[in-house]
Amino acid sequence: MSYIKHKSEESVEDYLETILILSDRLQDVRSIDIATELSYSKPSVSVAMKNLRANGYITVTQEGFIKLTASGKELAEQTYERHTTISSLLIKLGVDEETALADACRIEHDISPQTFDAIKKYMQR
Repeated sequence: MSYIKHKSEESVEDYLETILILSDRLQDVRSIDIATELSYSKPSVSVAMKNLRANGYITVTQEGFIKLTASGKELAEQTYERHTTISSLLIKLGVDEETALADACRIEHDISPQTFDAIKKYMQR
């Protein structure tokens, strides 16, 4: 059984994770904040936000502020947990922080639930 996600699923997870992280730092999250954080073009982010809204992951206020829905927040938190746990493991293994963060960003999308659970249990010891 393959756990590798399509690029579109990875993109959804990356955007939601970014919105989650930004919402902890900023009072209000806008498309321009996401574009700046990810170094993406404003039109690309605009299309992505339209898709996230259509799939029920976000709402956008009249002022253009982006909020995660319950399902969007759940997926964002799962992705963020995978990212932080995997990057912590890699750092613990001696990988430099910059490389660990970059590698965790790639691994977080493809890791099986079984392997991730094993890593979480290992890290909790």
